[in-house]
Amino acid sequence: MKSNYKSHRTLSFSNLCLFFTILFLFLPLFVVIIYSFNSDKGMNWSGFSLEWYKQLFTSSTTLWTAFGNSVLIALTSSLTATVLGTLASVGIKWHNFKGKKSITVVSYLPMILPEVIIGISMLIFFVAVNIPLGLFTIFIAHTTFNLPFVFMLVTSRLDEFDFSTIEAARDLGAKENQTLTKVILPSISPGIISSLLMAVTMSLEDFVITFFVSGPGSGTLPLYVYSSIRYGVSPVINALSFVMILGTMVIAFTFRKFLKLVAANT
Repeated sequence: MKSNYKSHRTLSFSNLCLFFTILFLFLPLFVVIIYSFNSDKGMNWSGFSLEWYKQLFTSSTTLWTAFGNSVLIALTSSLTATVLGTLASVGIKWHNFKGKKSITVVSYLPMILPEVIIGISMLIFFVAVNIPLGLFTIFIAHTTFNLPFVFMLVTSRLDEFDFSTIEAARDLGAKENQTLTKVILPSISPGIISSLLMAVTMSLEDFVITFFVSGPGSGTLPLYVYSSIRYGVSPVINALSFVMILGTMVIAFTFRKFLKLVAANT
């Protein structure tokens, strides 16, 4: 009876849907990985080769400049968005003031609006106030569209927070800044770290908004890839994709273990 149940579940419709969904999502990645080792530039397999990885790490100066710009923007904008979004979320949850609901609704607008509209509006704004397009404008744009996601994740974590601990901390003589740094922030740290990682990921892969607000010499990796594939997909891009997939997996598994440790200690 038990074995029949397992067999039924193995062949169930939901499991087949799950299998094909995973196959649909990851099959393009496997194709990119396989052809990064192809000695031919086209789609015809002509033998195993590491030539494209050699070119990736030796001759692609422009590519690594774009990669460095992406990492710089991702880290700085994500950290800024995480700090501002976390403080905003704590402030919304902690204090009662006029217009609280309106501010909460407005804060989600950059997350709801299409990226094209955000990009165009930011371009018009930067031109109107005479801010030169470059890395600084990309930083502002990425911080802006990351803020709602940080706010949402931290707020969802605060919804599970027991605010009676704040009253207990105050009864023990803790000041407002001590309550924030020693009670609230440690308790919601998994949400803060998760929002930071999401912000980094979204910043690294953003193309549309970056396309509008970037200037000469401030190209990021998505812009470089776009300019490259207009003339055909380069095997060097395939090699870079595999390197980034490996790096993302290492970071994801590392932070997953870290978040489990943090959650266990909070």
